[in-house]
Amino acid sequence: MAVGGLVAAGLAAGAGVASGSEQSPAPDEGRREIARTASEDPTRIVMVRAPEVADRNEVIDLGLDVTEHATEKGIEVVLHDAQDAQVLRDAGFTWKVVVDDLEALTARHRARDAAYANRVATSPLPSGRTSYRLYDDYLRDMNRLARLYPTLTRPLTLENRTVLGERIRGLEISTDATNVRDGKPVFLLMGAHHAREWPSAEHTMEFAFDLLQSYYDRDRDVRDRARDLLSTSRVIVVPVVNVDGFRISRDADPLGDFSQFDYEMKRKNCSISAATPPAYLGGTCDDNPAGRLRGTDLNRNYPGFWGGGGASPTWSSDTYRGDGPGSEPESDAVRQLISERAVTVMISNHTYSNLVLRPPAIAATGKAPDEPQLKALGDAMAAQNAYTSQASYQLYDTSGSTEDWSYWITGGYGYTIEIGDEGFHPAYEEAVVGEYLGEAPADSAGLGGNQEAYWLAAEAAADDSQHALIRGTAPAGRAITVSRRTVSPTSPVINADGTVGDPILYEDTLVNTYDTRRGGRFTLDVNPSTRPLVAGRYGRLPEAPPQAPLTLTNPDGVPAVGGSESTTFEVQGLPQADNGFLEVSVAWPSEDPEAFDWDFTLLGPDGAPVGSGATLDNPEVIRVPDPAPGTYTLVADNFAGGDAAHDWTGTVTFEGPEPPVDTGIEEAWLVSCTSRGGGKVFGTREVVVDRGEVVGVGDLCRRSSYKR
Repeated sequence: MAVGGLVAAGLAAGAGVASGSEQSPAPDEGRREIARTASEDPTRIVMVRAPEVADRNEVIDLGLDVTEHATEKGIEVVLHDAQDAQVLRDAGFTWKVVVDDLEALTARHRARDAAYANRVATSPLPSGRTSYRLYDDYLRDMNRLARLYPTLTRPLTLENRTVLGERIRGLEISTDATNVRDGKPVFLLMGAHHAREWPSAEHTMEFAFDLLQSYYDRDRDVRDRARDLLSTSRVIVVPVVNVDGFRISRDADPLGDFSQFDYEMKRKNCSISAATPPAYLGGTCDDNPAGRLRGTDLNRNYPGFWGGGGASPTWSSDTYRGDGPGSEPESDAVRQLISERAVTVMISNHTYSNLVLRPPAIAATGKAPDEPQLKALGDAMAAQNAYTSQASYQLYDTSGSTEDWSYWITGGYGYTIEIGDEGFHPAYEEAVVGEYLGEAPADSAGLGGNQEAYWLAAEAAADDSQHALIRGTAPAGRAITVSRRTVSPTSPVINADGTVGDPILYEDTLVNTYDTRRGGRFTLDVNPSTRPLVAGRYGRLPEAPPQAPLTLTNPDGVPAVGGSESTTFEVQGLPQADNGFLEVSVAWPSEDPEAFDWDFTLLGPDGAPVGSGATLDNPEVIRVPDPAPGTYTLVADNFAGGDAAHDWTGTVTFEGPEPPVDTGIEEAWLVSCTSRGGGKVFGTREVVVDRGEVVGVGDLCRRSSYKR
């Protein structure tokens, strides 16, 4: 099919309708962000009540300093001054103070770090470190591992230099590591797309130590696990993607207040947008009129669904998406790396929120066609680190993220892991030692921590039932190349004035090469030939009608303001009913939404929350996909003014499951046999292969005469 047909089919499948909202508020050209300077009042972190994804997207659109910590109840925001608080009030939001003095908390973390480093000579981490690394420490550690394990490692330098001319370094780990054309599947682990998220780089580096030490461990089970993994796959670690920003963040004189000139809290890279006003040009990345606010958020710059919701078109915003899709050298370097390797599983580490996030990152994209497999691996990792496993859009819309480009274009599983639940780089003992190893005071104490989560991801990358195989034979001295060129759309682009424009088309070329050193049989591990972007969307056909509607029973009496009451209802399962969604709608008489307000939490059969309605909306609506059968409990909180005249009533309705979308489009890998230098082509073949399949190409090198 022609490229235009593929793009049209992708749009029809929901791939291009990904702006997150029909209209975004016009940006303020950075005036609100630039106005934030250190004040006499302490900086606070508040949890804004925003229980629905749409509510959290609205908070992001307000232009405040939004953290990446969100739950089903709301999203955390940094309030620098009274004006920030007023912006929230004017938009109708309420909040709870989580940190009443950010400067004091940061100082306590710093004191804890110093005390831990003084108290502990060697930590239980694989590296034994007791404090956060500087960037040069990462370089030394990667060089040290390369010297200690020369046959298992290959130093890696990504293709592009950073904005400031730095090289982006990594380490490849495998048996016969220097042979990058070995056909093995790849697990890619990355850190520090965001400069201030120091634990993301620490965890990435520790896993490199972990793998290599385990290969020679005295414990046979540990040793066999590492040897099985590294003999069948390749692991690539890139601890710091945003080298420029990370250097500035780690080297800065700490202020701890998140203000404009608190460079320790720099998030973005060092690019200067074409939209930057003249008054904020000049200076250096670590000393300029705009402070830490210049630059691009690398995790909003990848071309997959770039330009949509959850990223800002305003140059000074911490979530600024960049001047174009994939415009930054750092994100483009990662894109090139993934395009040249068979990356079957990728994890981008971040802080903070205790989350394992999977595609899609934008709700309007539709469920990934591999949703069951993505969820299964995400849930398995979350069982080890005690995080919440969910689709990224359930947090809030995020356009231009790493895993959204990687998964939808290459078919390799992609995840974001948000490490910890208390700040971007809190106390080392908890955020690194505890969270990595699964030790107190981390929530994963007694489990496997991120250490085991990464092992599971690496083993999934090596599992050929989770990707695809191409097999054949070739004589010695030949190269087998698997390639595909595609054109894909971004999101409809939210412009700087708030209007929504057309998607932008971008091109990807994926190439993976295998060298037949000795000749004979070869096996190449590859991702499926058809992009998830155009393949369709996950769904299932109903096996029974949905359940009939229910009327909720309101218990006798009315709890006092601040009190609560509850009621239960039953959700049926097969064979009686097949419920794809349940929706609870609760309303009450009200002349004033602030004077009379009920909040609701829905608990599932296991007693865990599955949804909430805690806004100023009336009715409050809670929607739950694929509800498990059993007894559900609705807890009603009398937040304000509830009495006999303003009591609640509610209903529960059910819908069948969303059916799958199968576009019927199949894309092919072009498999070629060439001379090692590529000057001669001995044979080519188009191969269509799905996840878990094996396709044989026979003696490809003898299928046709060569062409120059």
